[in-house]
Amino acid sequence: MRAPDSRDLTPETPEQDTGARVLVWLTIVATIAGAITGLIGGTFRWLLIRADHLRADLIDWTHHHGPAAWLIPVVISAAAALVAALITRGEPRAAGSGIQHVEAVERGEAAPPPASVIPARFVGGLLVIGVGGMVLGREGPTVHMGAAIGALTGRVCRATLREIRVLQTTLSGAGLAVAFNAPISGTLFCIEEIAKTVKVRYVLWTMAAVAAGTVCSRLIVGNHPDFVLPQITSVALSSLPVFVVFGVVVGMLGVAYNWLIRACLSGFAAIPRVPGPVKAAIIGAIIGAVLTIDSDLGGGGDDLTQNILSGQHLAFWAIVMLLAIRFVAGPVSYSAGTPGGIFAPMLALGAMTGLIASRLIDLVSPGYGHELLLPLMIVGMSSFFTAVVRAPFTGAVLVMEMTSTTSVAVSVLAAGAATMIVAELVRSPPIYDDLRERMLRQWKGREAEGV
Repeated sequence: MRAPDSRDLTPETPEQDTGARVLVWLTIVATIAGAITGLIGGTFRWLLIRADHLRADLIDWTHHHGPAAWLIPVVISAAAALVAALITRGEPRAAGSGIQHVEAVERGEAAPPPASVIPARFVGGLLVIGVGGMVLGREGPTVHMGAAIGALTGRVCRATLREIRVLQTTLSGAGLAVAFNAPISGTLFCIEEIAKTVKVRYVLWTMAAVAAGTVCSRLIVGNHPDFVLPQITSVALSSLPVFVVFGVVVGMLGVAYNWLIRACLSGFAAIPRVPGPVKAAIIGAIIGAVLTIDSDLGGGGDDLTQNILSGQHLAFWAIVMLLAIRFVAGPVSYSAGTPGGIFAPMLALGAMTGLIASRLIDLVSPGYGHELLLPLMIVGMSSFFTAVVRAPFTGAVLVMEMTSTTSVAVSVLAAGAATMIVAELVRSPPIYDDLRERMLRQWKGREAEGV
């Protein structure tokens, strides 16, 4: 199969202002596409939740049936990764996060995603994240499925190529909103990270799509925040320097995570004479072996994040072990080239970093770290996102929506600013810029080889 590139695009006439009638019509189209995205994305989330619970039960069962039973998660994860990799071999656009493809389409560097992306993302993502327990996020598949649904509805309605591009961009925001039950973040993500503009049609179509998608997904997964926390009082202004310093530390961790993703992708790609599906199966087996230790070491990490936000006590070194293993397992999982994102695993890493910081502060000032525990975990989540993705407003609002709290807003913004400065000073590229360029180079290489 020839890799898609910008030459698949039909030349278009210079862009003109969209008339009011067309604007209203395509707002209706975006609303319909958003509803479809919500139903498909909501079903995807529901199945992932069920798969996560079944996988945790399986891991618990293996712990009571001896070493031979430990092979079961290894085989299941390897098989899931193998099948998902075979799916992406048939539909290469379904590999990885998908957000980089949405950005490439918006920039005119690639053709809008075809409808075949939807089942490939759905089945492949369910296999590797839900069944296989690889450390990947659900938002990659839902964002890309939303974009593909937007492009498909645009084609059905005979929209122009430029309008189809805008629809796929705006529906990607609906995909993110559905993934995290965060409608404002979905809108911000589309404007800040993908489109990088506040033109009327982008804002209007995104708002319509996100609203419809969120409503429909909530019919399936429920109307509640992703993470339930006790009430948090506003952080004292005297504590802001602590959060700024913490933002610097998280910024350095995020830069390291960004580098590790790129290093793993390059390293696994450089292994000669090993087919991609075989590499994916090997990575799946590695993750399956890690899962036999503890089910919290795999998957997107939502249950782990909820548990520590709820106050579950973990020994200090257990937290450090969880952080270290998931820090490496995420980039390794992503290197398999199967459907899956990086947002959700980063949120878990940020929460654990905040928990560790709280414990360390308690060593210096007993009781003070515990007082800042929840704010530090929330700030850790948003700052880690900011360091890797470099979309600070999306990161801040996303975490506040997912936790249903705004009392830490000032701390989140202050730490996010410190995180951004660190990432800029060390010239760490935003992860999706690097992934987009890597994807386009890979496609050109395949085309040159006649694949």
